[in-house]
Amino acid sequence: MLGILRPGPYVDIHAVLDARAVTPVFQPLVRIETGDIIGYEALSRGPAGTPWESPAALFAAARQVGRDAELDWVCRAQAYRAALEARLAPPLTLFVNMEPAAWRAGCPADLLPLLGEAQQRLRVVTEMTERAIAADPSALLAATASCRASGWGVALDDVGADPMSLALMPFVHPDVVKLDMQLLRRPSDPYTAQVVGAVLAYAERTGATILAEGIETEEHLAVARSMGAAFGQGWYFGRPVALPARFRPVAEPLRLVQVADPLPQQATRRDAATPFEIVSAARPLTRTTKELLMPISRYLEAKADEGPEPPVLLACFQDERHFTPATARRFSEMAAHAPFIAALAVNLPAEPAPGVRGTRLADDDPLRDEWNVIVVGPHYAAALVARDLGDDGPDRERRFEYAITHDRPLVLQAARSLLHWLNPTTQTGVPATVSRAA
Repeated sequence: MLGILRPGPYVDIHAVLDARAVTPVFQPLVRIETGDIIGYEALSRGPAGTPWESPAALFAAARQVGRDAELDWVCRAQAYRAALEARLAPPLTLFVNMEPAAWRAGCPADLLPLLGEAQQRLRVVTEMTERAIAADPSALLAATASCRASGWGVALDDVGADPMSLALMPFVHPDVVKLDMQLLRRPSDPYTAQVVGAVLAYAERTGATILAEGIETEEHLAVARSMGAAFGQGWYFGRPVALPARFRPVAEPLRLVQVADPLPQQATRRDAATPFEIVSAARPLTRTTKELLMPISRYLEAKADEGPEPPVLLACFQDERHFTPATARRFSEMAAHAPFIAALAVNLPAEPAPGVRGTRLADDDPLRDEWNVIVVGPHYAAALVARDLGDDGPDRERRFEYAITHDRPLVLQAARSLLHWLNPTTQTGVPATVSRAA
C-alpha cells in the first residue's frame, strides 16, 4: 500500500511537512549516443500557490524549524511513491537527491513502508554533493554504504561547481559522476580542463559513468561529448514534468559498477578501525623517534600546498600541545586553497587555525595514541600512521612504531576511517557535538 497524500490547507511549513505535501517532477536522463531515455531524476516542489512551492523556499523554511532532515526523507519517499505508481521498473533508473545528514536522523516511521517497497521494486541512484562530506563526512560515508547495501548506486552531483569536488570524489567513490552545468558553458576555461581531466582519470580507473547536466543546445551536447559524457540531462532532452503514462523499452540500461575499494568500508565510527590498525595490518612496522618522523610528516603535509589540484589533508596530533603555533600557521596557509584540512587531538578546539576543521578527542579515544598524516587527491595518495610506544623523557626522543603507504586503496581506507571521527557542522559551520557511537 502506497498511502494517500493528505490535503491542505497549508498554514505554515509544519502543515506542509505533516501532510507530506511534496510533489515530485521528473527530468529524463538520456544516453547521448542513441537519445534513449535510461531513467529520470526526481525533483521536488512544495504545494502550488504557497510560499513553499519552490524547493529553495521549501528547504529554507524546513531548516528554520529544524525539520530539514525530515523533509529530505519526504521528498525521496514521494519520488518513490510516484515511480512505483507509474510502474517505473528496472532497467529504468530513478535518480534521487539526498542530504546525508538525513541518514543520521533516520527515516520517519510512516515512510518506512515506501522505502521498503522501493528497495524491492526500483532501481535507484542516490545523488550526493561534495558539500555533504565537508558538513558531515561520517553521515556521508554511512549513507553511501547503506545505499550500496540495498544494491543501489551512488552519484556525485555538481562536480566542478566547487574545487572541493575533485579532491573529495575518491571518498564518495560514485558509480556516476555528474558534471556541473557551468562546465558546458566554459569549455575553454583552464579550470574546466582540470575538472574534466580528473573525472576522466577517475572514470578510467573505476569504470564509473560520466553524465553531463544542463544540456540545453546542440553546442552543449557537442561539448558534453568532448568531455567524455555518455549520458546527458537538461532542457534539450526535456523539462521536469510528471512521469509519462508509458515508458519506452530500454535497450541498454545505465551500468552501475558498484564502485568500491578492495578493502571494506565501515558504515559508522563504531565499526571503524583506526588508520594505524588498518595500515599496520597490511604493511610492516618500523620503530623510530619523533625527531626522525618529523621530516616525513612535514613532507606529506606539504603535499596539501602543491599543484593546481591540492588534496585533502587529515592529521592526528594526539594532544593539543603538539598542534603548535608554527603548525597552526602552516595549516592555515594550506587551508587558504586546499579543499579540506582537518586536525584531531585531545582538547583541540573546533577551529584550531583559520580554515582548519578541528575535532576534540576524548582522553580514552583510540586515536589518542596515534600520529597520522593522510593525504588524498585526484592523482596522489599517501599515509603515515604511527603509534606512541609510551616513553617518558624528552618529547623529541619519544619512540613510535610506524608505517608509510602510497597504496591508494589502503590510503583511502585509512582516510575514510578517520573521517568517521569528524563531528558534523551546523549551518553556521560550527562543529556540532555527536556521541562516540555516532
